[in-house]
Amino acid sequence: MEMNWSRWFRCKSSFELLLVPKQPGIYALAEEIAQPVGPYSRRMLAVFEVGEADDLAHALSRLFATGSPWRQRLTEAPCYLRYAVAPEMEERHGAATALKNWLDSQREVAAHILEAQITRPAAEVEAATAAERAVDHLAKGWEQARGIPAEV
Repeated sequence: MEMNWSRWFRCKSSFELLLVPKQPGIYALAEEIAQPVGPYSRRMLAVFEVGEADDLAHALSRLFATGSPWRQRLTEAPCYLRYAVAPEMEERHGAATALKNWLDSQREVAAHILEAQITRPAAEVEAATAAERAVDHLAKGWEQARGIPAEV
């Protein structure tokens, strides 16, 4: 099943939702994750909610309502939203269910990764970081010696 998704856009308030269509569809909410600053750092989004709605504009604006469980998170953290129009209920429900199942499986994977990082001794992490810097330094020197422009 192929869906035509909107681009990710920042949602600080319900005013950012003015262009969301009043059509049925699915949506995904994500939070920006801060990565360590470095030459290979990049912005990443972590999806934390997937939902379906008979009226996307109405459902998404309710996220900012007083009783919404997501209101505080959306206003305090840099959160992003994207949606796809899906007029057929079966298609909409199937896509939302598949995305929710994927999200649940990724939570388990992320938990294992975090556990491995937490249980890793600090000295080992520092050594790995120093080794990574040394490899990066040698690679850049090698690229410059061969006349290959180093990536920034």
